[in-house]
Amino acid sequence: MERESRFPRWLRRGARGAAAGAAAARAREELLLAAAEAGFPLAPAAHPQGYGCSCERIGCPTPARHPLSLAWATQATTDPDQIARWLRAHPEANFVTATGRAHDVLDLPAEAGYAALERLAAANAGFGPVAVTDPDRVLFFTTTRGTPDDEDEWWPCELDCHPETMDEHPGLRWHCRGSYVLLPPSRVPGGTEAGVRWLRGPEHPLPEPLTLLAALTDVFGDELPGRSPAREAQAGRHR
Repeated sequence: MERESRFPRWLRRGARGAAAGAAAARAREELLLAAAEAGFPLAPAAHPQGYGCSCERIGCPTPARHPLSLAWATQATTDPDQIARWLRAHPEANFVTATGRAHDVLDLPAEAGYAALERLAAANAGFGPVAVTDPDRVLFFTTTRGTPDDEDEWWPCELDCHPETMDEHPGLRWHCRGSYVLLPPSRVPGGTEAGVRWLRGPEHPLPEPLTLLAALTDVFGDELPGRSPAREAQAGRHR
């Protein structure tokens, strides 16, 4: 019997690979647009390139974990047409969501985050969207403290975390005004499975941050010497 040419099989494998790639791109776009529809403002971010970052910075300290543009805060949008344009222009880009507008994020080390999830679920306590940043963080999305016109109406907290202060908050972080987090589905260096993924998607209602913070600190313990994060947040609110 005449042996079948390998060329047709190669073509079939290529076609299957192209179809799988197109399906993954559609699924990714649907996830990003669902987040935008939920009110999460998006902006494009760097992506992994080998074991490093796609940006041109030598020795990037946060590879694939930062926005493409320094103007990310003003660029961030929920406009689906703009998001689609970014996806076409930067097909491999990760995306960040700007916090302090439609939502804040309480960001915990993975061990404490998973323990908190188990306790919240067992107690039937309310919590909203939750994402995992492999390998070491769990992100709890909440309503925001807002961006009031009157600066005096905004209350700070010692847990407030911004991109330039990440190293100062190895424990519990509160991403609010001027901060961002990577949004699923994003990839980070460390292998094909490393990245940011939803445990509970953005279709879930956002909880009030102080109520959730109090529940999280029951598991996480005190982040600040002599004071719990929840008490510090309450104190900051009334400064």
